[in-house]
Amino acid sequence: MATVPGVLLNNGVTIPQLGFGTFQVPPEQTAEVVGEALTIGYRHLDTAQMYGNEAGVGQAVADSGLDRSEVFVTSKLNNGFHSHDAAISAFDASLAALGFDYLDLFLIHWPLPARDQYVQAWLALEELYAQGRVRAIGVSNFHQQHLRRIVAEGSLVPAVNQIEVHPYLVQDDLRALDTKLGIATEAWSPIARGRVLADPVVAGIAEDLDRSTAQVVLRWAIQRGDIVFPKSMNPARMRENFQLFDFALSEAQMVAITALDRGQRMGPDPDEFNVVAS
Repeated sequence: MATVPGVLLNNGVTIPQLGFGTFQVPPEQTAEVVGEALTIGYRHLDTAQMYGNEAGVGQAVADSGLDRSEVFVTSKLNNGFHSHDAAISAFDASLAALGFDYLDLFLIHWPLPARDQYVQAWLALEELYAQGRVRAIGVSNFHQQHLRRIVAEGSLVPAVNQIEVHPYLVQDDLRALDTKLGIATEAWSPIARGRVLADPVVAGIAEDLDRSTAQVVLRWAIQRGDIVFPKSMNPARMRENFQLFDFALSEAQMVAITALDRGQRMGPDPDEFNVVAS
């Protein structure tokens, strides 16, 4: 079984650099799918209140025979709960759904700038962290201005910023600010919902290395220092996505993949996204 490197967060907590994502995994299948991921060797699981499958994630951990401390679990605050009291209550609901006494990482899922409550939500997360109920707190889909505001108005710097990153949206300016502030970058949609896998540059590198195109793109993210958590419900692909640490891309290959950037989003622009309903 491969040893997944850890990334040291700004509060001293270590997160596995490779995890397993549960976006769009149906709730009724989550326990089985996540259980397979844990069997393969994944020890970092990413879920969210919005996904509706926290209970299945918790069940898989409980059924795995692993000690709770061996699995790093992230969840995210749903968009309807940005007020202070609602955020606290929502966190309680996540713990209850998961069946856990604590979370490893809890994120604000989207800033929703038009609602302008994300600072309230952040201050609530700071309270949860101070109480020892979550080991690290962070944000997701935050742009530069959102990050600067919570750093200025809060007491803590987020441990993580989980953002859309892939070869068609490399986000180097935002990643640079994350690094400057001491925030780890997590990359969601790392293969651009499959669209980059047919790119001739990626395909050529994969052929040269005798690797799959998905492995090449995920390895690119790993070598850039990002934390990734690909999602697949296919056990063979889950195993393939886990096999990233016995090869490396050359500097020229890294540059070639980064040069594919076209500023193309697969998901919403956080400056414009203000959907409250899950």
